[in-house]
Amino acid sequence: MTRESRQVILEKLKNAAKAKTKPRPAMPPLPELSLSREELVSRFSENFSEQTGLLYRVKDAAEAKAKLAEITVRENLKAIMISTDTVIAPFDLTGWGKLSGVDVWKAKDFCNREAYREAVFSKIQAGVTGADFAVAESGTICLIHDQDQPRLISIAPILHIAMLPIERLFPVYENATDRVFADKGKQPSHFTLITGPSMTADIQGGQFKGMHGPGRIIVILIG
Repeated sequence: MTRESRQVILEKLKNAAKAKTKPRPAMPPLPELSLSREELVSRFSENFSEQTGLLYRVKDAAEAKAKLAEITVRENLKAIMISTDTVIAPFDLTGWGKLSGVDVWKAKDFCNREAYREAVFSKIQAGVTGADFAVAESGTICLIHDQDQPRLISIAPILHIAMLPIERLFPVYENATDRVFADKGKQPSHFTLITGPSMTADIQGGQFKGMHGPGRIIVILIG
């Protein structure tokens, strides 16, 4: 390339950078944003079910615990691990477990991490957690991990049961992430999005569920 040709190209690039470009037109509003509460529930249920998740809807905390008892009987669950997040804590599932004949464990019950890991991988039949948020457009639940929401409880047992208050169901991802990152002084160190059971595929495209996490997921929608 000659020096003159190079100079011509550079001048064109400089002029292009200075040229005013027309602003992009505003994006049309997402259709999910106009859905009613019941339509959001329907959309979430449809998308969650497509990922082979199982959804139950109950009126209140009492019905939620009754539904959990029904699930433990049907699944023959004798030992579960629970989180202590703001959704789960008010349920007093430790007391509920004594009445229901289910051993209920928490991460804080173990003296060290090795004992906790051994229990959650080898002795626990299901993990029960709250869901911080859920997204109707994809059937996704969202968990913010901290000392009250240990990540292993939702990924190590073969069955994950999530309690979801209906006011935490949002139309689209942006609604959920805006809430998660609203407090600039308290950013979560780990935020997990769960869309159906764990799934992977082999080189021929054959799909397998539960290879790297729960093979089944149940959501109890409260409200």
